[in-house]
Amino acid sequence: MKRRQFIATIGTGAAAAAIAKPAIAQSSPEIKWRLTSSFPKSLDTLWGGAETFVKAVAEATDNKFQIQPFAAGEIVPGLAAADAVTNGTVEMCQTASYYYVGKDPTFALGSAIPFGLNTRMQNSWMYQHGGSKLLDDFYAKFKYIALPAGNTTCQMGGWFRKEIKDVADLQGLKFRIAGLAGRVLQKLGVVPQQLAGGDIYPALEKGTIDAAEWVGPYDDEKLGFQKVAPYYYYPGWWEGGTVIHNFINIDKWNALPKAYQQILRSASDTANVSMTAKYDADNPGAVRRLVAAGAQLRPFPQTVLDACFKASNEVYAEISASNPEFKKIYDNIVAFRSDEYLWWQVAEYAFDSYMIRARTRS
Repeated sequence: MKRRQFIATIGTGAAAAAIAKPAIAQSSPEIKWRLTSSFPKSLDTLWGGAETFVKAVAEATDNKFQIQPFAAGEIVPGLAAADAVTNGTVEMCQTASYYYVGKDPTFALGSAIPFGLNTRMQNSWMYQHGGSKLLDDFYAKFKYIALPAGNTTCQMGGWFRKEIKDVADLQGLKFRIAGLAGRVLQKLGVVPQQLAGGDIYPALEKGTIDAAEWVGPYDDEKLGFQKVAPYYYYPGWWEGGTVIHNFINIDKWNALPKAYQQILRSASDTANVSMTAKYDADNPGAVRRLVAAGAQLRPFPQTVLDACFKASNEVYAEISASNPEFKKIYDNIVAFRSDEYLWWQVAEYAFDSYMIRARTRS
């Protein structure tokens, strides 16, 4: 190749590179967002989900997309996180959908409902059965979409100052519990109380409340409930698998490059798997320590579970009669739950039941 041709070729390549660079830069812009969480930093499982998520986004974009997480109260109170996304105060939040049942009971269906789905069923319903699409159709009027970003697994039934031997023992019980579960228990004579996490222990200690539910052994251990309410009941039938979501302002989402949208989905998936794994890893040791410290494990009596199940179905019928959005999503969940348990009783439940019995013989 002649020298003049060689120089011309280099010039053409350099010009092409100069044209290409802005296109690449444009597809991977530098973006800074803020995330407000509904959870305090002391809950390293729940708050840890936000940390896992933002770290995954930063690493996947070579730090071009940075999301700064803020704990509950640092920007807005924990229960105002979703509102902050709707009004554009922040681009996104990490929260539990059922915190907002006061706006519409349909919000509960995105997180957990009494006698609903367990953790694996929640994931299957959302990812493979159109659950996320149904929820996003509802969330659209609040200007956000929701990406599953964690799950607490089945929660405990809470801490009680006295034993619950039958349905009659629920009459007049002042119980820290919120959302649809509180509405269900009202039918059985319970007086629901709404208290922030930091207020539960002193209320139990003083007898202002008779019982309280929180999450499960690992998180409950931090609050020392066994010192003032020794009876620890299970299961938390109102939260068989509680989904934590990333709510993202829909306008901010639509403005993102498609690649960044996919990264947000993938990072949320990472947080979802990581949170469930952490609870499964940490709860066994925590429940042992709680029992050693005086907690008395008790299953809810069958009569209590049956009464709560009946009351739950009454609540769902009442809401469905006046709320078509709730009915549409709830009916979809119920049909899916029925099919899932048809399968679980064949293999999953049979295997787990046998292994639970056999574990002491291995």
